[in-house]
Amino acid sequence: MSDRDNSEELPFIRPAVRAMTGYTPGEQPRGGQVIKLNTNENPYPPSPRVLEAMADAAERVRLYPDPLATELREQAAALYGIGADQILAGNGSDEILMILLRACIDQGDVVAYPVPTYSLYDTLVQICGGVVRTVPFPADFALPVDELVALQARVTFVCNPNAPSGTATPLPVLRALAARLRGLLVIDEAYGEFGSVAALELIAEHRNVIVVRSFSKSFSLAGLRIGLGFAQPQVIHELLKVKDSYNLNRVSIAGAAAALADVDWMRANVERIRATRERLRQGLLELGYGVLPSETNFVLARRPGEDQRPIYEALRTRGILVRHFAIPDLYDALRITVGTDEEIDALLAALAEIVADPALPRPAGEP
Repeated sequence: MSDRDNSEELPFIRPAVRAMTGYTPGEQPRGGQVIKLNTNENPYPPSPRVLEAMADAAERVRLYPDPLATELREQAAALYGIGADQILAGNGSDEILMILLRACIDQGDVVAYPVPTYSLYDTLVQICGGVVRTVPFPADFALPVDELVALQARVTFVCNPNAPSGTATPLPVLRALAARLRGLLVIDEAYGEFGSVAALELIAEHRNVIVVRSFSKSFSLAGLRIGLGFAQPQVIHELLKVKDSYNLNRVSIAGAAAALADVDWMRANVERIRATRERLRQGLLELGYGVLPSETNFVLARRPGEDQRPIYEALRTRGILVRHFAIPDLYDALRITVGTDEEIDALLAALAEIVADPALPRPAGEP
């Protein structure tokens, strides 16, 4: 019996949910020695000040946390030069995305974005009963502005830099898109600190813009689940109405605030990752992969027309995890997180052996 057959025996579950596939996260190994380059975590630890703040906050976990995460929002406001009333704190940037869809989308409303991009968008829109409308990226992943504007969706997502391509859309293009849209433009900057484009200034210019950032990547805090949304105060006021009462715990709030207070630590790690990213790119080029210019902590390596599933599996048997997406747009690509220099050396050495192995199956064509 299929999963769909099983779900039809649960009439109390919404039909839209029964029909969903659901988001598939990257593999999280539970033990053993692996080189984990599949979920874009930072290979370096957070600031020691983060761990100190978390330990102090843990002594008061019997008490509810601040429902507005005031300490975190005020620290972010001071760092970014805006008002705390322009900031919403969430349980990861994913929750910020869910909150804004909950506030904006009624049954049947259109949500648009270019593809391929962050696949969680599909799931979140389906949960809210919205209708997904996508437009394809061209080969160079330039943002298809006219096509997005033509859809005039209630919400438009732009992941910038984009995942999984790693490419970035210039700020003037985002500004022009915001001016042409009637609905909300969500600029998802989960990887923003690794690139050269930052859209925060657009929130002062456009009431219909919200910028979303994550602490998971650059701040090395994926395990704390912290995200921030930035918009004009009246937008944040409406979003607060639909967030969970206590959506962040005390330890996470304290740790994230301490990370912002020691932002130089994060920036030093980002520079290390950028340098290793270039080493990784050069190594992949030497192995015959095409690599798009990346402004993230990962690269997309491609062999056009050649299914990379066997390469992914061969790396996995060697204890090296990367990401492969078995979809027509990406079947011939691997997304590889930038790890430490030692991890990248091990990856490149293993990949060189694998691609040179004549016994490796090399099925071509789309899955």
